[in-house]
Amino acid sequence: MRSKPGHITPFFKKEQKKTSFLVPYVLLTIASVIVSIVAVSDLHWEQHVSINRGMVIFISGLVFFSSLYLAINTVFLHTHSGRRIIKTYKLSYSDIYDISNKHVSAVQALFCCITGVTAACYSCSRDVLRTSHYISEAYAWFGAAYFFYDIWSMYKVYIAKIGNVQMNGDAKSNKTVSEFYQWMKYLGNNFVIVGHHIFIGCFGFLVITYLRGGLGDCFFGFVYLMEASTPFVSLRGILSKIGLKNTPIYVVNGLMMLTVFFICRIAMFPYVIYMYSISVNLDFISAVHSLPRGCKISIAILLLPQLYWFYLMVNGATKVLKHSITNNNMKTLKSK
Repeated sequence: MRSKPGHITPFFKKEQKKTSFLVPYVLLTIASVIVSIVAVSDLHWEQHVSINRGMVIFISGLVFFSSLYLAINTVFLHTHSGRRIIKTYKLSYSDIYDISNKHVSAVQALFCCITGVTAACYSCSRDVLRTSHYISEAYAWFGAAYFFYDIWSMYKVYIAKIGNVQMNGDAKSNKTVSEFYQWMKYLGNNFVIVGHHIFIGCFGFLVITYLRGGLGDCFFGFVYLMEASTPFVSLRGILSKIGLKNTPIYVVNGLMMLTVFFICRIAMFPYVIYMYSISVNLDFISAVHSLPRGCKISIAILLLPQLYWFYLMVNGATKVLKHSITNNNMKTLKSK
């Protein structure tokens, strides 16, 4: 029996109502960026960011990353194109939340790279040790918000994985335990990554904004550029989710990820120390010894995990390449 003209099913009404949230999310995302830019628009290049300005930027960061995440979720979950993608690749709620999380991570990495390039180009061409650009401190406030947002975002992915709810349009998650208990369980199971986020969001933020005393902005520009490999890491995760792990694009992306990771997260350290050695007229080894103890400890804390992760990436890439070569050989043999 046909529906009467103008009749809309309850499910469609519900979906239409949820889709209407997309516009406010997008507007909030855009507005938060504009507010952040306006907050520093009257600063001189080497002026520091005050606490009041910083708090405005931090709150704008929280709004931006949260709104962007919710907007991407809405596109996937409550639009025709998004639900078609979900059906095609048989994605679950946790897959969508994870893909949205990775999209936001890539955007955050892009902002970091813009900040790093700006700070390095400005500061490194002047006094390497003492020149600074306000963008370093400004994005430290904005970027700190990302790490706290991401704790919440990862929690959403975690809860969705526990629920294991498939995208059939009418499934509902059963809340059998309290929100507080779920949070405690999430924090316990993800103690390392949550601790890392809190450490970077608090201590890393303080180092860039206050503890460094306005020194070494050129070097912190390169630290921001460490995030250049994140979009490739995010794309790898997304390709894996949608079942394209055994495709050429996955292999190419993996090789690009390894290359950028090595340059920006490992080779960057000796290069920065080399720049420092030139600025203080010392050879490389003497320059390393002349660094303050706290600086050497910080470099070790940053560098050692990168070496370990790079080792894991190389092992993973080797397995993927071997698998790809084996498959190609099998196809060649079958075609003969």
